[in-house]
Formats: sequence, structure tokens, C-alpha cells
Amino acid sequence: MERKKGWLTSGAFAALCGTTKETLRHYKDVGLLLPAHRGDNGYFYYDAEQFYDFYAISIFRQTGTPLEEIRRCLRGQDAAQTMDLLREQRSRLEAERQKLEHMDFVLSSALRNLEFGPDMVPQTAWFDAEHLLAIPARELEGLMSPAASEEEMLISVLERCRALCGQYGVRTDFQLGAIHRPGEQGGPRAISHLYTRLKEKADFPYYMEKPAGNYLYVCCRGRWDISEGYAALEAHICRQGLRTEGFFYACDLAGFILNSVEKNAASMISARLLND
Repeated sequence: MERKKGWLTSGAFAALCGTTKETLRHYKDVGLLLPAHRGDNGYFYYDAEQFYDFYAISIFRQTGTPLEEIRRCLRGQDAAQTMDLLREQRSRLEAERQKLEHMDFVLSSALRNLEFGPDMVPQTAWFDAEHLLAIPARELEGLMSPAASEEEMLISVLERCRALCGQYGVRTDFQLGAIHRPGEQGGPRAISHLYTRLKEKADFPYYMEKPAGNYLYVCCRGRWDISEGYAALEAHICRQGLRTEGFFYACDLAGFILNSVEKNAASMISARLLND
């Protein structure tokens, strides 16, 4: 590392900071980080202590702090002002962290969903608990006309989901599902709620938990009409003498990624098995 009187050349200082001479030149031109010294030869030099100034600038830049605020903070050296700026940037980072966590939830869910089993083959698997934003079907019926088309119904459901997310500060992947009442009278197609999944448990009136447990499930691929899936599931339950408890859950698997084309459609119907 080149040194002169304990000073660092721009190249040596750039190497110390893990940056480029071009970045240092830009910070110098905008008055953000000026070299501490100028030698008799006309060249500029930095002190090693300026590493911490560069580090602070890097942190602020990564949090989106405007250059003028960074400049004011470094020049003023005012502790209270610096603390206010740090708190503001920490809040911004927390908001960004939550966004990234939500995106990870959405993408991880999509990958997992698309890996589920083959078409129309009933299978069993352990499912972890899921957190749902569940809207009663009767409430949704009151939001639309009896003659509403499927698209109008979907718009009403999505608008209601978005409104509730905003009202209660929750986030969802907007992949829709339906909760069905089991039993001979209503049958599994008697919808109780329409739902969309949440990343975590929430305390609000529309929260519902799909409990963990062993589930019998069937995937319906390449079709939007999943009535055959219900028939396959019911036939398997009768044939194997199985018993279920709670609701039937029907959910979209392909979601926003593939479901606009019927051949790519993928749904799953599941029912929790009763432990004897």
C-alpha cells in the first residue's frame, strides 16, 4: 500500500475502502469526501481515519439517504441531528426488510405450490399451519349483484382483500382459496369463506388458521373446473374408509405466475385426516 508521510494515495485509499478511484473522485467533486491533504507534488492524499467517513457514506447511500443530507451530517458533526438521521434510515431499512420478507414469502410459496403432486392422484402429506385472511361468503355476496360475472366477482374479492390488508396492516400473496363445509347436506362445494394466505398470525376479525396436520389432498392440473378433484377425493375417502375433520380447503397453486392460461392452471383440494 502506497504511503507518504502516513498519507494514502487515492488508489491506496480506494483499495482500503473496497471502492474505486472513480467513486472517490465523484465524492470529491460533489464535496462529500475531500482528501485530507495535498502534497508538494500537487497530488491529493487521504488519512486512514477517513475510512470511517467513507464507511458512513456507504451506509447512508445504501439506505437511500440524499447526498445533501449525508454532506450536512458529516460536516455538522451534530450528535442529535445524526441520531435523527440514523433513526429515519433504520425505519426505512425496516420497511424494506418487511418488503423483502414478503417477496420471499410469495416466491417461496409459488415454488412450493408448483411442486405438489401429479394430476388427480389423492395423496397424504403433513401440512404446517397456515394463516389466512378469510372473508365470509355471505359478506362477499353483499358486495356484488346476483348476476355478476366471474370477472366481476373476482374484482370484488380482490378489492375487498386489498381493502382489509390496508385497514389492518397485513400482507398477503393474493392467491385465492375457498373454505368448504363438509357433510352430506351442504357438500364440500358449499362455500363458507374465500381466503388468501398471510405470512404470519394476525390479530384481526378476518383471521383464521388452517391447522397443521396430516391432510389428504388432490391436485387438479390443466383445468379451471375442479369438480373432478372433489369427486376423486370423496371416492378415495369412501374407498379407503378414511375420516376427515374440519373444513375442505380448495386453493389456487399457479396463482399470478401461470394461471391465466387454462392448460397451466393448478389447484389443490385438501382435507385434514382425523387421527384415530
